[in-house]
Amino acid sequence: MSRFPEVSFMLSAAAGAQFPADHGVEIAFAGRSNSGKSSAINAITARHGLARTSKTPGRTRLLNFFSLGADRRIVDLPGYGFAEGPREERAGWAPLIDALRPRASLMGLFLVVDSRRGLSGSDLELIDWADPPHRRIHVLLAKADKLTRAEAAKAQAAAVSILGGHATVQLFSALRRIGIEDAQDRLQSWLESGAAGAENKVPR
Repeated sequence: MSRFPEVSFMLSAAAGAQFPADHGVEIAFAGRSNSGKSSAINAITARHGLARTSKTPGRTRLLNFFSLGADRRIVDLPGYGFAEGPREERAGWAPLIDALRPRASLMGLFLVVDSRRGLSGSDLELIDWADPPHRRIHVLLAKADKLTRAEAAKAQAAAVSILGGHATVQLFSALRRIGIEDAQDRLQSWLESGAAGAENKVPR
């Protein structure tokens, strides 16, 4: 049985005015294009194709909101994208992304990184955007099945060193189901602590 039985698509937003009301708990998912973000969302929620529900060609700059029930949501950010695209595209993305940042309901960020490439400058910029330590940040080193055990350990150690305690890190593979339960535990704990009022505390 799914850990998140009430998952459903809510809406795609092209402007901050279209966001759901700013209450409850939101967890954002972000990552570079082809990092495995959509696969991670689908694996963690146990829903095939969920992250692609609202995606249509030419509309990748939208923020997609999914309900997990009881005023709990996932926000799927565009595959950036917004930090690396052409200048005119960045100008269009910036207001949308910036409108999300001050929301009180935004409790944390799952950052999906291709474990073979490691953290990029754009990934670190996104972590700064998420404003640690006031928001929790968890890095999924995706596609870990593509690495040997030694390579995976090295990738994880490198990420931990670079992040310097600003985020937690785990190995992950949607294909081989590596780390899915750990990621589900993390998401569930954030949602529950947020619902209990932990948004006023500095996360550990």
